[in-house]
Amino acid sequence: MAGTFNGAGFVAVWTSPLVRARETGEIVAAALRLPPPSCHDGLKERHFGVIQGIPKSELAEMNPALLQQIQRRNPAADFEGGESMDAFADRVLAAIAEIGARHSGDRVLVITHGWALDVIVRQVDSLPRSAILNIKRRNGESLWLAVNPNEMMRLSSPDGTG
Repeated sequence: MAGTFNGAGFVAVWTSPLVRARETGEIVAAALRLPPPSCHDGLKERHFGVIQGIPKSELAEMNPALLQQIQRRNPAADFEGGESMDAFADRVLAAIAEIGARHSGDRVLVITHGWALDVIVRQVDSLPRSAILNIKRRNGESLWLAVNPNEMMRLSSPDGTG
């Protein structure tokens, strides 16, 4: 993954504080000869409430309909004791905006999670928060963005062209 970003001109790495993202950030930052990553709580994965941490095989027996919602990444899925989609989306988008403001004009690598990436895609593609994207993000998948105080937009390539 880190080789993909050689020569991209990143000056910093930001990650979710959750273990997988943070460890990935540390590996990538070291490979790119950047300082250790900064963590932002706003980049955490959506909190799934009472089912947080339950293996999918167990959830398949307990609540197959909810597992199907999770696998479809349905933003309307309701997680008892968990984070609402609006609160989650607000948190993720605020984190991206804050990181963008801190690094105005710089290239920053942000490492987060699948549901968070879905929130960002809906935002930059002007889709409603309720839209099901019908795509499962792969680990290491990249999304190139330009972020400024007034907008966030998708770039079609890492060279900054839209």
